[in-house]
This record gives sequence, C-alpha cells and structure tokens, in this order.
Amino acid sequence: MPAAELRELIVEADGGSRGNPGPAGYGAVVLDPVSGEPLVETAEYIGVATNNVAEYRGLVAGLKAARELAPDAKIRVRMDSKLVVEQMSGRWKIKHPDMKPLAAEAARVFPASQVTYEWIPREKNKHADRLANEAMDAGKRGKQWQPSASVAALDAGAARVVGDATAGAAKARAALAGVSAVPAQPTSVSAVATAAAAEAAAHSTPPVGWAASADLGAPATFVLLRHGETALTPEKRFSGSGGSDPELSAVGLRQAEAVASALAARGTIQDIVSSPLQRCRQTAAAVAARLGLDVRVEDGLRETDFGAWEGLTFAEVRERYPDDLDAWLSSAKSAPTGGESFAATARRVAAARDELTARYAGRTVLLVTHVTPIKTLIRLALGAPPESLFRMELSAASLSAVAYYKDGNASVRLLNDTSHLR
Repeated sequence: MPAAELRELIVEADGGSRGNPGPAGYGAVVLDPVSGEPLVETAEYIGVATNNVAEYRGLVAGLKAARELAPDAKIRVRMDSKLVVEQMSGRWKIKHPDMKPLAAEAARVFPASQVTYEWIPREKNKHADRLANEAMDAGKRGKQWQPSASVAALDAGAARVVGDATAGAAKARAALAGVSAVPAQPTSVSAVATAAAAEAAAHSTPPVGWAASADLGAPATFVLLRHGETALTPEKRFSGSGGSDPELSAVGLRQAEAVASALAARGTIQDIVSSPLQRCRQTAAAVAARLGLDVRVEDGLRETDFGAWEGLTFAEVRERYPDDLDAWLSSAKSAPTGGESFAATARRVAAARDELTARYAGRTVLLVTHVTPIKTLIRLALGAPPESLFRMELSAASLSAVAYYKDGNASVRLLNDTSHLR
C-alpha cells in the first residue's frame, strides 16, 4: 500500500557562468516548507554555457529532484533570476533558441497547476548559488560535483544534508506515513507525526495515514510562535488575557529579533496572524518587519484568562486557592478562580483554527500566540486528552508547526524548536 505523499515542496535553483559564456554549472536544493531543512541537493558542471542556460538547467534539475520525492506535491520554485521566473510564469516570451527547449523541459516535469514561481533576492538564494559554484569549482579540477563534498548547506546556515532524491524520498515518505525506513544514503528531513484531528464538535473522525485520500492538495500550515519573554515569564507567573497585558522585556525583544532572523532565512512564511495581546503583537511586528508582511490580529488566539490567578506563581495560587487549583488540575472544565477553563479555551481556539485554515488554505502562516493556544492546537491535532496540556514544554519564542489537510486530518511537524535562540 503506498505511503502518503508530501503535500508541498520548495525548490531553489541557480546557475552561473564564469565568462558568460564560459565554464558553467548549476545547483538546486529541495526544501521542507516548514522547517526549511534541505531534503536533497543536486549540482553539475555543464561545460561552456551562458548564465541563463545554467539557470534553466538548475531549474530542470531541481524540479526533477522534487518529482522523485513527491510527484503529487505542490511546488514553489524560488530563484533570483527574474528572467527565468517571468518566462516560466508566462509573463515574458522566450526568444533565445538555447532556452526554449530547456523551458519546455522544465514545464513537462510537473503539470503547470502544481508549480508556482517566485523571484527572491540573490542573498536569499545562497544555498543554490553555493552549489552552482561548487559544481564550477569541481569542473575546473576536471571533476564532477559529488554530494559527499558539498558544504553549501553549512554555508547557507542550514542543516548538513548528503543524499540523493531516492534516499530523500524514502525517508520523507516514511516520516509522513509514520513508519520507519532505512534510506540508501543518510539524509535529513523534518519528522512528521501524522494523526487524526480531534475536535469537540466533530461527529466523526476522518481517515488517517494510508486510509486518507491520495491527493488533498497543499495543506494550510501553521507555524506556531510563542511570544518572547515578559518580566513575568522567568518568574513563572500566570499571565493570561485577564491580567496587566505586559510588554516584552529586553530579553523578549532580543528573542523576537532572533526568531525574525531565523524565519527570514527560511523564507517560508507567507502570512502573519497574531493574538491581540501586546507581547504577541510586539513579537509579530519584529517578524513582519523582517519579512515585509502585514499582521492580522485574531482574538481567538489570545491566552486563557486566569482570573484571580493572574500575576501569581503556582505556589501562591496553591496557598490562596487550594481547592480551586486542585479542581483545575483534575478537569479541563474547571476554571481558575474567576477565569476561563481549558475546555472553553479549546472551543475558542478550535473556532479560530477552522476560520484560519479556510482562509489560508494551501499557505504557510505564522501564528504568534501563547502557551495554551499552541498546546491546544497540538493536542487537538494529535487527538490527545486534555491532561496532555500539562505534559508539553513550550519555551518563550519557541516554534512549533501543524499542517491541516482538506479532509480534516492534521500533521504535527515541529514542537518547541528553540535552535534559533542558541
């Protein structure tokens, strides 16, 4: 029985010529759209050619590598060649005789409906550019580029990857299907935990894993960012939507800038949505400034209202409200004194999730929110019980991710990633 396919992939490609025409090479990398991890690299020295021919050769190679990974995936091609992007998008005519057959070959790799093209600045295409230069360097030595010798991913600030498309496909598909596999060569791919989406209002559970529909299109992918630290965070004080609405501390502002830099380097975020609380709006603003995006505010993403517990530590709540605390710890339906229960929060968050998945179908969206909403989205995606909220760790300015498919299934792709803060 076939394993589930990847739903979306990013292809970054480049080519260069030392002389134009002159000794030329191309490079391409296929990326996971959520984590930004390289799934496969490819590069080749192609002899004497022009820059544009090398760029088209890189595009073709990148598309073919993506097809080996997931022939049914939606492909987002990102290149710093305005010519190739505009010509492949159909806005500019292809007049050069050397490029017409290459453009036609690129167009045949995937159906046109599966591929979109995006121009990016050269500094954001460093990985593919480095691969192209590695290929040209190898050609100068009378050799061809080899994956085992690549340092492009390290120079681009990404995880090191060595492997071919077949090996990458084996691991990626195994991860999506929730089964183990041994690739032909070592590769790196983000782990994906596929499970049923669980909702309080749902009347039936959609089929999961291999029982799910074969082609559901690109998911709505939510990258979940917890806001940076406030003065209350290191003291572990209850800080919800019913308190003082604290701003980010100096540490929190630095964390916001760090995560903004990391997300800008990955280049996968297409939209930003934030909780209305100040600490989230400040964090979202830092990211939006780096990405050149607007921020949409969604009230459903606000933190739980902790009522009389706002600003208190756990020990202080235990001393002042022992009976209410015991009830709260034992049942999601019990609320903090004068506040909101986790069950009520879950209904609010689920409603926001449904509205946002419909609005952003097929897009990768950054949701800047709080501990309880993020844990709730993870819990519902996994179909885990309410008590699982107490068994997850979410650090300030951490990243998590969930993908939502059209049939109601969800896939948890990342949890509490703080690598950008180290």
